[in-house]
Amino acid sequence: MRHSTSPGSSPGPAPGASPGPAAGPVLGSSRPVRACLSGEDLDWLGGRSVCLALDLPTRVSPQVTTAKQPRWAEEIWAFLRERRDGLPDAPPPVAVTGRAPAASGLSSSTAMILALFDAFAPDSGRAERVRWAYEFEFAFCNGGGMDQLAIDRSGATFFAGRTTGLPDLIGHTAFPAGWSVILVDSRDPKSTPDHIRQVRAQQSARDPALLAYQRRCDASSAAVWSALTAGDLPGLHDAMAEAHRAMRNLQRMSTPRLERLRALAADAAGLPLKVSGAGGGGALVGICRTPDLDAAADALRAAYRADGSPAAVLTPSPCPPS
Repeated sequence: MRHSTSPGSSPGPAPGASPGPAAGPVLGSSRPVRACLSGEDLDWLGGRSVCLALDLPTRVSPQVTTAKQPRWAEEIWAFLRERRDGLPDAPPPVAVTGRAPAASGLSSSTAMILALFDAFAPDSGRAERVRWAYEFEFAFCNGGGMDQLAIDRSGATFFAGRTTGLPDLIGHTAFPAGWSVILVDSRDPKSTPDHIRQVRAQQSARDPALLAYQRRCDASSAAVWSALTAGDLPGLHDAMAEAHRAMRNLQRMSTPRLERLRALAADAAGLPLKVSGAGGGGALVGICRTPDLDAAADALRAAYRADGSPAAVLTPSPCPPS
C-alpha cells in the first residue's frame, strides 16, 4: 500500500489534523458485501454501474489480546492518527470475521475496511467514514468509490461514475420481492490492483477496446437498472448477459474456467451468470425467482460436482437499503 507511513508505523498527528477525542471502547460493526450487476470500472472511468448488497457480512469486534491484529488494522489506525488528535500509538485490539469468499469480486476487503473505520471512529459521521474508506483504498489500488458507497447504502444502487472522487448515487431501491440471488464462487482468486493497473494503462493509451467497453457497459447498466426497478426478470437476465459479454470480449475479464461454470449453469438450471468484479477469477452472480432458488442451487451443485469443479454455490439474501 502506498500511504505516507509504512505498515505498523505510528506517527503523531499531521500538522493541521482535526481535533478528535481519544479512542474509547471499540464497538462491534458489521458490513455486507456487494455484487456488481453491471459496470465494473465505470465508477472511475466514467459511466453507470449497478450494485447489490448481499448478506455475507464482515464483522469487527473487540478482543482482549493484541497477539494477532487483522490485516490493515494498523494502517487504518495510522491513517486516522494523521487526521485526528488524541489517538494513542496503537489501535485497540479487534477481531475480524467474514462470511464472503475472499478475492472473489464481492468487495469483501472494502467491507472490512469500512467495518474497521466504524469500529475505530464510531463518533465520526457516516459520510466521513465512507470518504476515508475511499481515500484509504485509492492509495493502493487507484480505483473508484463504487464499492464503498454500495456497501454503505446497501440495497440496490445505481451510480454515475467520475474520474476522481466518489461516484454520484443516481438510484437507490430495495431488491424486488420474489427474486433471489445465486452466487458461484469459482475458488479462483482475482487481483484487483493488477487489473486496475492494466486498465489505467489502457486509459492513458485511449485503447479503442476500452472505449467500446465503456459505451457498451454504460448502456447495459441502464438496462439492468430499468429491468430491476420494473421487476422484469427476463430483461434483467438479458442486460446482465450483455454486460458479461462486454467484460469478456472487450476487456478479457472472464476466463475459460468461469465460462465453463457459466455453461454448466445454463445447461443444468437455465440460469445465466455474470462475473462480479473486475474478473480474472472470483464469483459469478445470477438472479432467479425465489420459488426456483433451491432447485436451481441444487442443480448447479450437482453439475459442478459431476464436472469435478471445486466451485461453491451460495444463496445469500439481498440486504435492504440503509
